[in-house]
Amino acid sequence: MEAGPAHIYSRLPLSVEQDSEIRHYIHGRQRNGLPWDTAELRAMVADMLEPPEIVDENRQALSGSMDKERAVALLDGESERDEAHLGSTS
Repeated sequence: MEAGPAHIYSRLPLSVEQDSEIRHYIHGRQRNGLPWDTAELRAMVADMLEPPEIVDENRQALSGSMDKERAVALLDGESERDEAHLGSTS
């Protein structure tokens, strides 16, 4: 039996999205005549099976960063709306 991608990756506990990402990677490599069984693919699968843990400290920093980005986006949206309003009254 040939060890093709369908045989190797079909029994892994992956989500539908992860399985699709792997199949897309393999298909792209095969379509371009490149080897599909690469270190990059193995690293991708390893990440999917055992994602790195997020330390609470990092999680709080990420949450704070996301809150700041949301605030900036809201402020940008308000300033653009104000500029449009001012521009229409001139």
